[in-house]
Amino acid sequence: MLVSDVGEVKIYNLSAGKALPDWLSDKKRREAQRKNVDVSRRIELIQDFDMPAVATSLELSPDGQYILATGTYKPRIKCYDVNNLSLKFERCFDSEVVKFKILSEDYGKIAFLQADRYVEFHAAHGRHYRLRIPRFGRDLDYHKPSCDLFLVGTSSEIYRLNTERGQFLQPYETSASSINACHVNPEHHLLCVGTQEGTVEAWDPRDKTRCGVLDVAVQIQHNEKFPSVSAVKFKNGLHMAVGTTSGHVLLYDIRAKEPLLVKDHLNGLTVKKIDFNPSHNAVYSLDDAMLKIWDENTGKQMAYIESNSNFNDFSTSPRSGLFFFAQEDVKMMTYYIPSLGPAPRWCSFLDNLTEEIESEGVQNIYDDYKFITKQELADLGLEHLEGSNMLRAYMHGFFIDIRLYNKAKAIADPFAFERYRKEKIAQQIEGSRPARLQLKSKLPKVNKELAEKLLVEQEEGSGKLKTAASSLLGDDRFKTMFENPDFEVDKEADEYRLLNPVLTRLDKTRTKKLKAQQEADAAREEKQKEAKDEGSTDDDLFSERDDSSDDDQQWTKQVKKEYKKINQEKKREERIAKEREEEDGSEVSDDDDDDGPALQIHEKEDFNIGQGPRKISKAGLGKRLAASKPIQVETIGGLGNRQMTFSLEKKNKANVDRKRLAELKRHREERRQVIRPITGLKGLKTKMHRK
Repeated sequence: MLVSDVGEVKIYNLSAGKALPDWLSDKKRREAQRKNVDVSRRIELIQDFDMPAVATSLELSPDGQYILATGTYKPRIKCYDVNNLSLKFERCFDSEVVKFKILSEDYGKIAFLQADRYVEFHAAHGRHYRLRIPRFGRDLDYHKPSCDLFLVGTSSEIYRLNTERGQFLQPYETSASSINACHVNPEHHLLCVGTQEGTVEAWDPRDKTRCGVLDVAVQIQHNEKFPSVSAVKFKNGLHMAVGTTSGHVLLYDIRAKEPLLVKDHLNGLTVKKIDFNPSHNAVYSLDDAMLKIWDENTGKQMAYIESNSNFNDFSTSPRSGLFFFAQEDVKMMTYYIPSLGPAPRWCSFLDNLTEEIESEGVQNIYDDYKFITKQELADLGLEHLEGSNMLRAYMHGFFIDIRLYNKAKAIADPFAFERYRKEKIAQQIEGSRPARLQLKSKLPKVNKELAEKLLVEQEEGSGKLKTAASSLLGDDRFKTMFENPDFEVDKEADEYRLLNPVLTRLDKTRTKKLKAQQEADAAREEKQKEAKDEGSTDDDLFSERDDSSDDDQQWTKQVKKEYKKINQEKKREERIAKEREEEDGSEVSDDDDDDGPALQIHEKEDFNIGQGPRKISKAGLGKRLAASKPIQVETIGGLGNRQMTFSLEKKNKANVDRKRLAELKRHREERRQVIRPITGLKGLKTKMHRK
């Protein structure tokens, strides 16, 4: 059992608990239930409360003694007796069940609407009768005074099947293209249907006429999805709830066109079912993701129930806090919320258990087994165990016994624990150092020089520079810049080398200003009584301007010099890479087999720049650039942007590297001597033909 708190509401998941693998034998399963405390304490409220694959719908009988659920695969219905807390019977169908309606107080009379347009009537012994409707159905409801079964679906008509006479009656004609839901009020027997166009039409079975139309879509504006009506439910004779495909629930008084309250699920999912709890003024609204429980007067959420699988249907015991869920999974879930009502009489022991149970987490993996992928199995060297009893295939991996996994892990990586131990010790040491050593300005390991400059600027600077430095050092957004090595400044990058003279000049300017300020302060202290000379001040200003102009010329020369140096290095690297490519090409041609030399030599001749215009036209861009005029590079702006221009004009044969041509010629002659003649092959072919 899993206990979760939503505000002040406690929700008990009776279906949660430690599960056992399906492949375990009965003997091992009994031993695990006897020895394992978690398994032995698991609460199984109803035995075999599951489906082979998926549970589609679920309903509690009117007398509260039986729970009927439908699912797949094979399509079937299961009936559970709550007095015995076990399965009573199980039947299979030829097609999946869309909806079903219990016509009697117990399971004696049931009508099933199936996906293949058939309607089946079952008695206590089994199937009683089977018939077909003209269109695919989506919902059904029963009108007890007239014994009419109303069927709606992908049609504008409301089909009426009279169970007393055993025949179809004249259907009701609606103004909708299709109908999604229908419900009969149990007090005044008004039939309301929800349409695809977002309206609710009310029909009176007594005079067989439409008595009103309620436009629900008008009340939901500024929504991306059109709000078609998907669920209709009456609370009493006057109040009604309407659910839409856009995830809204609207509460209406049938005497007014304006809703009393509009509740938004805020997830855009279709509302599948709605129910009321009159004793607590609560509304239950279900979609694929969760069941929302909220106050019908204020719309405030009281609690919610979520699941890992999509919900299909739910049912609750009247005046009780017990819920049953049909979902897209094998297991059907059971929840208990004591604040919404006491447990039913047949499971009254839940009230005593919930007072003693403490919160405990649900385990997603088995304690005795470890899930590993195929790659992890190969890393452990246990590939030879595939197909044996030591591994259990599951999805994209295997379940392996945890003891075998630990042994294999220790053998495959014997020093893993030592590394883990050293890392933990190092982390503890690093964690204790800040508490033991208190330094005012401790420089980080990453971008140490930048941090030092920012500290100096923060202490000695002024104005915007000081504010910027303080924000960089104190803001957590820039914390990673001084911790992650990926943000380390690369001083070998071209951009940094081009900006380095500028940064050096700024540092020199800052140092010069600080020095001048110190000298001025010293001079001011010595000559406090003397008046300032205006001429000397002008000379100082002119000298500063001259110094600044000299600095500008100096750092400009440094930038140009660094730029030329970078270009020379790039050209040198390109030349070395080109020579390496040529050497690699010649080595590959020497290592080819007997069938490859002729082809390799032809390729070399095609890429040769001295074999005429047809040969050079087949070469790649790199070869043609190498054969063209030198590449010209121009600088655009002052941020390192460059523009490269070149031409594809051919060189004269006199400019071709003669040494390279001689090497290629000598290489071709050597290869001709190595190639075997084919005359012997022709004679061998003639002998084979004669035989």
